Amino acid sequence: MGNCFKKSRDIPISPRSSDDTPPPQQFPKSTQERFSPTTSQNPTLSSSSSSSFPAKPAPLADVIGKVLKRPYVDIDSLYVREKELGRGQFGITYLCTERATGRKYACKSISRRKFVNAKDIEDVKREILILQHLTGQPNIVEFKGAYEDQQNLHLVMELCTGGELFDRIISKGSYSEREAASIGRQIVNVVHVCHFMGVMHRDLKPENFLMVSKDDHSPIKAAGFGHSVFIEEGKVYKEIVGSAYYVAPEVLQRKHGKEIDMWSAGVILYILLSGVPPFWGETEKAIFDAILEGKLDLQSSPWPTISASAKDLIKKMLTMNPTKRITAADALEHPWLKEDGDASDRPTNSAVLIRMKQFRTMNKMKKLALKVIAENLSEEDIKGLKQMFNNMDTDKSGTITLEELKIGLTRLGSRLSETEIKQLMDAADVDKNGTIDYSEFITATMHRHKLETDEHLYKAFKYFDQDDSGFITREELRKAMTQYGMGDEATIDEVLEDVDTDKDGRINYDEFVAMMRRPEGEQQIMVGNRD
Repeated sequence: MGNCFKKSRDIPISPRSSDDTPPPQQFPKSTQERFSPTTSQNPTLSSSSSSSFPAKPAPLADVIGKVLKRPYVDIDSLYVREKELGRGQFGITYLCTERATGRKYACKSISRRKFVNAKDIEDVKREILILQHLTGQPNIVEFKGAYEDQQNLHLVMELCTGGELFDRIISKGSYSEREAASIGRQIVNVVHVCHFMGVMHRDLKPENFLMVSKDDHSPIKAAGFGHSVFIEEGKVYKEIVGSAYYVAPEVLQRKHGKEIDMWSAGVILYILLSGVPPFWGETEKAIFDAILEGKLDLQSSPWPTISASAKDLIKKMLTMNPTKRITAADALEHPWLKEDGDASDRPTNSAVLIRMKQFRTMNKMKKLALKVIAENLSEEDIKGLKQMFNNMDTDKSGTITLEELKIGLTRLGSRLSETEIKQLMDAADVDKNGTIDYSEFITATMHRHKLETDEHLYKAFKYFDQDDSGFITREELRKAMTQYGMGDEATIDEVLEDVDTDKDGRINYDEFVAMMRRPEGEQQIMVGNRD
């Protein structure tokens, strides 16, 4: 079987607690023996092993790494690292080719400086153990190996070339209930396999499901096991984990078990059928309030056109009481979810895909417009924000690291958890280089400080409307967005389709303002005490 991996874009809400690490007897001896690939692979490969990729001699492995507690391995002696696939605050993911076989993988390289304390090390070691334990199971990303050198920890994973699940659905243009059932069956199967193998995933969301290939019938694979734990029978887990829209109510009540994975799968299935999440809010608190209220809407459009069987399954997956929620094993036997079951072949309403697309991504032009506003604010506009940025930027590098943000917010009296701060960092870090520059900081705090005034919106509009015609033309849009590396035709088509409501091929001021003031539910940096 081929080998799937992606960078994490959405950081879960809360950190894993140190007591999540299972007792030693829960790890099979064979799993511990497989902890490092050096036990099964000779790091010194002869150049004859691959005529295309001659092996480099490995250095003497006489230094023990602080993360894996194994000798250093020269990753470049085993793999040829090629183009960059993605970059985030936790590392850089590369396409790589195994020298011995010529097979393609994805390699995520994480700086060892990210592992600040013993808990950070234990967390990543648990993730590796879980990946090794689950590898080879259907619909779960395969794990190739973990390697450590003087600078980085390298995780080599299956390469999935088909993209993220929702992006693939949106690009197809249409799909049916039967196709949604096929996807849902694979997602529920992931839950079933994890629970059967003694693992709780705890962060199921669309971004953590990848298409193996671009083939129309490509299977999907689950990734994102960074917050997973081995299940301990009888233990009640109290930490808040997951990602906002997909969090089960019992997580918010700080007493959860493995049933939370079925809730998250139910939320994904609800979005697949309707285009929007079942519990909506413009802020994290509003989303949580809606989840705890538990009012499930199966009456509004498009639900009248969706089969009763599909709605029955949704209700059973999104049952508030976890003890009464359907299990993964029972869900796989549900008439709607079963292969050759009663799911309809009729195409879904086109509005579902439109809503899914709007939910999936914040409009790229809006991101750019906010950045333009941030870069053109006066000293009077931002008042104390510049000083706040400088106070957080303790090393005076011109950027704020995650650690600086954490310390700065703590000094301001913030009660945000460590992983909530990581989530805010990820939301603010537009260029995904692992730090926040000044304009990113202002952009992220803009909403809180009410800087999106009519005056600033007009200035941003004029930035695009370069000939003062009162309209932003396609050419003006292309010119402005190209400066930020966003000027490809597909993006411009997407912007015009979304913003140009009267479909005259250009954007007027009213359309621009409507786009800027549309609720997006995006995370913002929240300075000060939490509600």
